[in-house]
Amino acid sequence: MNKQVIASTAASAIDISTPALGPIELEVITGAIRAAELEIEAAVERTARSPMIRDQHDYRVALFDARGRKLTGRSYSALVEPVFEYFDEGDIHPGDVFFWNDPYNSSGGIGHIPDLCTTIPIFIDERLIGFSQVFGHHDDVGGAVPGSMPVQARDMWTEGLVIPPIKLYEKGQINQAALKIIQRNSRLSEHLRGDIDAEIGAALLGSRRVVDLASRYGADVLEAGFEEIIKNCTKTIREELLPKIKDGVYHWEDYIENDGVAGPRMHALRLTMTKTAEKIVLDFSGTDPEASGPINWPIDYEDGRFARKWMAPVLRSLAESPERAAEIDMNEGVLEVLEVKFPEKGTLVTPNFGKATGLRFFVLLRSLGVFAACLAKATDGQMPADHETIRIWGLAGGATNQDFFLFREVLGGGGPGRPWADGSDVVHIVPNSRNLPAEFSETRYPVLVERLALAQDSGGAGYRRGGFGYDKRIRTLQNTMLISNGDRSLLNTYGVNGGKPGATYGITIQAVDGEERKIPGMADNIEVPKDSLVKIVTTGGGGWGDPMKREPERVLYDVVCGLVSERSAREDYAVVVHRAGKSFALDQHATEVLRTEKRSQTASLPMFERGPYFEKKKRDNAINWPAGWADPDESWLAKELEL
Repeated sequence: MNKQVIASTAASAIDISTPALGPIELEVITGAIRAAELEIEAAVERTARSPMIRDQHDYRVALFDARGRKLTGRSYSALVEPVFEYFDEGDIHPGDVFFWNDPYNSSGGIGHIPDLCTTIPIFIDERLIGFSQVFGHHDDVGGAVPGSMPVQARDMWTEGLVIPPIKLYEKGQINQAALKIIQRNSRLSEHLRGDIDAEIGAALLGSRRVVDLASRYGADVLEAGFEEIIKNCTKTIREELLPKIKDGVYHWEDYIENDGVAGPRMHALRLTMTKTAEKIVLDFSGTDPEASGPINWPIDYEDGRFARKWMAPVLRSLAESPERAAEIDMNEGVLEVLEVKFPEKGTLVTPNFGKATGLRFFVLLRSLGVFAACLAKATDGQMPADHETIRIWGLAGGATNQDFFLFREVLGGGGPGRPWADGSDVVHIVPNSRNLPAEFSETRYPVLVERLALAQDSGGAGYRRGGFGYDKRIRTLQNTMLISNGDRSLLNTYGVNGGKPGATYGITIQAVDGEERKIPGMADNIEVPKDSLVKIVTTGGGGWGDPMKREPERVLYDVVCGLVSERSAREDYAVVVHRAGKSFALDQHATEVLRTEKRSQTASLPMFERGPYFEKKKRDNAINWPAGWADPDESWLAKELEL
C-alpha cells in the first residue's frame, strides 16, 4: 500500500461558507453516504485476492461519524469503539490504519478470528469527522485446521492468530513487523496480504467520499446531517413500527444442536422481550452456559451495542410494505429504542475470555430467530418464519505449501416464508453474498461440479412457503479432506402461524462403488478419496400460514418447476396433481374434496412448529425451561387470519 496514498486522507483546509441544513441537503448527504458504501464494496470486490471475499463477498463496510456512530443500515459492520478504548484522542491521526480481530477486545463487534477489521479515521484538516471501515472473513489466519474454524476448538488460540487493536499504519507509515507476523501465520499468505491491501484501499476510498461531501457542504453541515440521519432512524421505529407490537412480556428460546466438542446436545439461547410504548428490552437471562466448543458469541460489551444493531433489522418486517422496509435505515438510532440485558459471565452470549468463538454464527442466527418469534407472539403471527442461511463446507488438500489448496464455500439456505410472500431461495445472510461459480471452482480446484440446483421439498409448506436450499454435488479429482461447519442438521427451521418447518442440512460422501457416508454437520478433516461424490443439501426456510390455504395454482407451478414433489403437494398442501407424460394438471375437484377431509381432521394450528427432532426431545423430557417459564410454544395457537 502506498504510504502517500494513506497520508492523503487528511484534506487541506476547507474555507467555505456554511449553509443551513435543509431537507434537500439532508437527502443529498444521505444518498451520498449510501452511494459511498456501495462504492467501497465495489472496490473490495475488484481488488481482493481470496475467493471468500472477492467471489463470495463475505465482507462488510461501513461509514461512521466522529463518535463512532454507524450512519446507514445497508449492512451490519463492526464497531469503532476499540479505537477509542485502546488509543487516546491525541493518538488518532491522519494516515492511521487501525486493525484487529480479537473477539474479546473488539467491544463485541468481531465475533470470530477469521474476521480482520480495518478502520481508518477521516479528517478535515485537523478535525476528526468520521471513520471508514471494512472487515472481511479471510481464507486462513492460522489455527489447527485450514480455514481457521476448527470444529473441536476449546479456546480461541486454537483457531488462529489473535490480534488486539493495533496500528497497522501510523501516520502513513506501515508496521512491517506486524504485517510479517500476520502473513506468516496464514496458510494462504498471499491471499491474506492482497485482501488486507484491498480492504485498506477501499476504506480510503470511502474516506475520500466523506471529505468530498465536507468540501461541498462544510464540516458543520455534514455533522448536522449525520445527526439527523440517526435521529430519523429512531423516529421511524417509534412512529411506524413500535405501535404494531402489543405491549407485554414474551418468552422464546431456540437451540444450537452441537458445539463440536461434546457431541449433539441442545444448547439453549433464551430471550425475554418486554415491549412498552417507547422501548423494547431484550433479556438473554436463562441462556445456557458457555459451550466447550466454538459456538460462543461474546456480545456483552458496550451495553450490547453490536447485538442491538445486529438484531434491530428484524423490526423492518413490520413495515407497511416490503418497499417501505427497504427504505428504513437501521443505524445507530436503534440504540434509543432497543435495550439489551445479559446474564452473568459464563453463558453462550457472555463467554469468559478465551473461549472458542469460531462458529458463533449459529448463536448469531438464533438471536434473530428468538427475537422474531417473540415479535410473532406480539403481532398475532405477523412475522416471518425461521431460516438458517449460513453454513460453511469445503475441501482442503495438497502435499506441500506450494500445492496446498482450500476450496471452501459459504452456502446459503432457504429464506423464511413471510405474511406477504414466499421465502427467497438460497439466501445468504451476508448481503450480496453468493456461492462460488462452477466454472471458477473447476478451473481453480481439483473438483467437478456435477449438480447445482434447488433442493426439492426443502422449503417448509405454508400459505406462503419457505424458500428452497441448495442441492449441490461435487466430484473430487484427488484425495482431499472435508470440513463442515453447519447447524440445523438435526433441528428444523421453525414454521409460523400454521406453517410447516423447513428441511435440515445434510452432507454425504458417495464412494466410487456407490456406498454413502453421512457426515455430521460439525466435522473436520474427513478423508474424501479421489473420485468420490460429495452431496450437500442446505436448509429450507420455515413456512408461514396454513398450507391448505395456499392457492392450488401456486402449488401446481412449484410441482411443474420440480420444486415441490407430487407427494408433498398432496400430503402437505392437500393439492391433487396428475402427471400426463411430462405435463402436470391440477385436479380441482379432488383438491377440494381432499382439503375438506383434511380440515375436518385437523385441530387448531400451532403458532410454531419446530419439526420431528425437537418434538422427540420434548417427548423424552430433554427440554427444560427456566423457573417461571411455561413452554414457550404452548397456548400460542395460530389465529384464524383472513388471507
